[in-house]
Amino acid sequence: MTTADPDRSPDKSEPEIELVSIAVLYEGIINALSDVSLEVGRGRIVALLGANGAGKSTTLKAVSGLLSAERGAVTRGSVLLGGVDSTNQDARRIVRRGYVQVLEGRRCFPHLTVVENLTSGTLGASSWLKSGDTRQDIERVLERFPRLKERRRAYAGLLSGGEQQMLAIGRALMAKPRVLLLDEPSMGLAPKITSEIFDIVRELNEKDGVSVLLAEQNARVALRYAHSAYVLESGRIAASGPAEELRDRDDVKEFYLGLNHASRRSGESLSPAVRLA
Repeated sequence: MTTADPDRSPDKSEPEIELVSIAVLYEGIINALSDVSLEVGRGRIVALLGANGAGKSTTLKAVSGLLSAERGAVTRGSVLLGGVDSTNQDARRIVRRGYVQVLEGRRCFPHLTVVENLTSGTLGASSWLKSGDTRQDIERVLERFPRLKERRRAYAGLLSGGEQQMLAIGRALMAKPRVLLLDEPSMGLAPKITSEIFDIVRELNEKDGVSVLLAEQNARVALRYAHSAYVLESGRIAASGPAEELRDRDDVKEFYLGLNHASRRSGESLSPAVRLA
């Protein structure tokens, strides 16, 4: 039996993620987020919706510690992970604590095979994770993704977009996350493949207890799978609430579900945010 890593022992009474009025600047001058507060409870799927450039990816990177790689930083507010202040913490430590991000655009290693890509998911992991049997972990991931199992020796660059997205999620699972941060998982995928990816996310949540913060432009799909959601506009939270409630709001239908684009073109914003139930 391995000794538990203290970094991975969360306070079970605290949300997995809590952002408290955070602001983010890039290069000290570019204001990406102004006053963002949100919460991801244990065992929940939370969607972060908004148009391109609204601040979704920046919000995820504020959680995962990847802002510094792009000369960005949280300049105000707090990022709490499992109740611990983790504002601007090193990304490697955040991964070791079980918060793993799947970046927008898959970012697989094209000249490595499926198995080699999965193996890379253990790099930088804590000692307790490395002490496990990587081969068994790979087989468990491949059982979850039958397409990848069939193509385990194929180079990632030769996979379809959907297969690459499965590989990116599978690589994240090799780090045995308790929280997944998914950035635009449906990007460039056909509707059938998108549904397949989201079904996998739901299974991870329901069977494995993985919490999920999901940034997504496809609000129709995201609201079908999420428990709750936040809508970002120009770096601020414009609306929030249970997913079912947001699906029924007329302004969200008009702006994000494609039912009426006239008011969107006029520059009108969403009505004031509703609080999470």
